[in-house]
Amino acid sequence: MSESARHGDGLPREAKRAIDELRPHYPTTEALLLPALHIAQRHWGGWLPDEAISAVARELDLAESKVYGVVTFYDLFHQHPVGRHRIRVCTNLSCTLRGGEEILHAVRRHLKVDENEVTADGRCSFVHFECLGACEQAPMMMIGDRYHGDLTPRRAVEILEGLD
Repeated sequence: MSESARHGDGLPREAKRAIDELRPHYPTTEALLLPALHIAQRHWGGWLPDEAISAVARELDLAESKVYGVVTFYDLFHQHPVGRHRIRVCTNLSCTLRGGEEILHAVRRHLKVDENEVTADGRCSFVHFECLGACEQAPMMMIGDRYHGDLTPRRAVEILEGLD
């Protein structure tokens, strides 16, 4: 069954209930937006398709463009399916000068998927990331909330092989 068929035109009942329970704790609808998006993302299987963004906008009576702007601003919201392990490979100047592109290619080869795709087993997905804020560890990647620095392509693959 497709995501849109599963969810219809709006938020699932459980998601609406969870948002309604949070309303008294937030002074404005805008303040409730981030938690509402987290709830919607959980109910849409870890990502926010356009239907989810529209549904949150309707539920909170906000402009869809405002909700979309928040979704695209924060890295913690996903507009496409992601794996259990979300991998970010830094491609900023420090990492690029020290081999970041090689790390990116090693990750792509090992996982056998392109950026923003999920491995067949649902374990991993990866993206290049403009800056992870750890230039002293270049080249580096982040898996979940854990930094892995001073990488070589071989070390990056070893780390990936160690994921559950």
